[in-house]
Amino acid sequence: AYPSIVYDTNADRIVISYQDGGNSYYGTAIVGTISGTSISFGSPVVFNSANSSSMDSSFDINASKVVITYQDGDPGRAIVGTVSGTSISFGSSAEFETQDTRTPNVIYDVNAQKHLIFYALLLSGGSDTPAKVRVATISGTSVSFGTVATVSTSVVDHLAGAYDVNAQKSALVYRDQTSSTSKAR
Repeated sequence: AYPSIVYDTNADRIVISYQDGGNSYYGTAIVGTISGTSISFGSPVVFNSANSSSMDSSFDINASKVVITYQDGDPGRAIVGTVSGTSISFGSSAEFETQDTRTPNVIYDVNAQKHLIFYALLLSGGSDTPAKVRVATISGTSVSFGTVATVSTSVVDHLAGAYDVNAQKSALVYRDQTSSTSKAR
């Protein structure tokens, strides 16, 4: 469940991350090679030996690394992967949010050579909360984070984002639960 896919331009491979229901719901990744209209896969690699969900991924062109964001139970985490042939290895994961995180998205900013992690939190009453964003920096196989910024003061869900290379800006979209409208920033 919770699959995400990203293309590694350096290795010319795709990386799929997912929750492996056949292996205790662990966070798992697999490298794929596309040839014509066929695809072949290496062996699955566990990156989090705990219940993992809500995967998203981006590729860091400067560092030639894959970044995977996910929920480890409740907290939001990120991990850096390195593709070699048809396998992937990982550094240590790091928490970008200690609270109950919802639907983290990760976007690579080519100009700044940084990643934006866009997410919501779960309120104690059970509803999602205002959207947050945090800058992530890759160094080797480690990831570190900047200060949390608020994207929206309304309660939100259904978050997504993309990077505009020409404008050198990231666009974030979400559904504002208060007004039942979709918004972009």
